[in-house]
Amino acid sequence: MTRLKERIIGLIGAVGPIPVSEYMALCLFDPEDGYYTTREPFGAAGDFVTAPEISQMFGELVAVWLYQAWQGGGRPLPATFAEIGPGRGTLMKDMLRTWSRLDPALAAKASFAMIETSPRLAEIQKETLAGQSPALSWHQTIDTLPQQPLFIVGNELFDAVPIRQFVYVGAGWRERMVGLDEQDNLHFFAGAGSVDPALLPAGAADALQGAIVEVAPARAALMAAIAERIAGHGGAGLFIDYGHLEPGFGDTLQAVRRHDHEDVLANPGGADLTAHVDFAALAAAVREHGLQAELTTQSEFLLGMGLLERAGALGARADDVARQAISEAVKRLAGPDAMGELFKVMKILPADPATCPSLTSPNRTPP
Repeated sequence: MTRLKERIIGLIGAVGPIPVSEYMALCLFDPEDGYYTTREPFGAAGDFVTAPEISQMFGELVAVWLYQAWQGGGRPLPATFAEIGPGRGTLMKDMLRTWSRLDPALAAKASFAMIETSPRLAEIQKETLAGQSPALSWHQTIDTLPQQPLFIVGNELFDAVPIRQFVYVGAGWRERMVGLDEQDNLHFFAGAGSVDPALLPAGAADALQGAIVEVAPARAALMAAIAERIAGHGGAGLFIDYGHLEPGFGDTLQAVRRHDHEDVLANPGGADLTAHVDFAALAAAVREHGLQAELTTQSEFLLGMGLLERAGALGARADDVARQAISEAVKRLAGPDAMGELFKVMKILPADPATCPSLTSPNRTPP
């Protein structure tokens, strides 16, 4: 039993059951025993592998998209290029290299920022990015970023923001809670709290007993804060995560440890907890601030940005072993049975299409 599990059992024993959102927040972000506080989650030696760790091509194409967005917005300077939830810094490292080659003047004059709440991960990022030029600054929230145009990316950010779950029991929806059974083991059950009917997807009135709906006000609030900054100061955003383009029913809360799934109540603090992202809800938060929100799949985005062309360019300078690795990376990033369809992409653009291109295909490919 993990130390955090012992603490959660004690907490529930003292104050009663807690919502799924509170359980998820404790598991991931507890200052002493939370997953992101104590673990090295990324890479083959960790619990999961993210797209930037699969291939440099991912970061290069993301960098090209942000660069095009900056060009389409009139090449404003000063401007901030930022990553929120930057993992161990691999994506930013690839983006900085790409921007430096595409436009040395941009790399010299823009600000570059990492938005990270975990001091431990921030130290890992600083190691990854040591010696990089241009210099980077670290922030815990977007609130401390310079008041200037913002071009921001978040990869696998929102899946780790806690969600609330509601289960249909009897004749209504009740909040799903984490409590204790008769043997003091953690288990799920329906609590007393209900949900605003306006937050339920279509068809909720005809839901089957035991159906689950996920609502993520914390995600919407974070997205709204980012959109407000872009609407007020200019810029663009790109957010990539696994999830769905339309709201629906189902329990997507999952625990991942050592590249495999396990019971979400088994090892609090010892496994990554995530849930699929409702991109329709995020898009609604963006549009409320007068911005465009374009949704697509990771496959469509990467292929549209020139993934195959970039793979060919890299492969032309590689040996057979490296070419095979590049081919495998393309399949993992864009294949329909890998990340290509499961992962979705949301582009945040100015409300006036004339101020920014559609950004569906590259004007320039990484050197």
